[in-house]
Amino acid sequence: MNKYLLSIYTPAGGPVPPPEVLGPIMQGVADVIQEAKDAGAWVFNGGLHAPSTATVLRRKDGEILMTDGPFAEGKEYLGGFTIVQAADLDGALEWGRKLAEVIGLPIEVRPFVDESERFASHD
Repeated sequence: MNKYLLSIYTPAGGPVPPPEVLGPIMQGVADVIQEAKDAGAWVFNGGLHAPSTATVLRRKDGEILMTDGPFAEGKEYLGGFTIVQAADLDGALEWGRKLAEVIGLPIEVRPFVDESERFASHD
């Protein structure tokens, strides 16, 4: 089984939907996560605070510098993610489709590097 990152992209600066809109979306997400758990596909998931809460650490001249705020700014940001395991990309895409259906936001599906690939020679 391969692991895939399902990234949920959120518009920056947009208004937070009211509870009567957000509530059914969050219930839909919980239902998809439960379905993934029941299927043995779920690995981990979580939501993220706004990019303004980020802190970036960077090595420069032998020291670690710290700056407040996101590393990169954009019109969208990573608002949450789910990690699933699936036999192939098609299986991971199906979980991404389910999330896109209930959330209504873009879902990026990307495979993790396999351990055997990570340490393979790149001659």
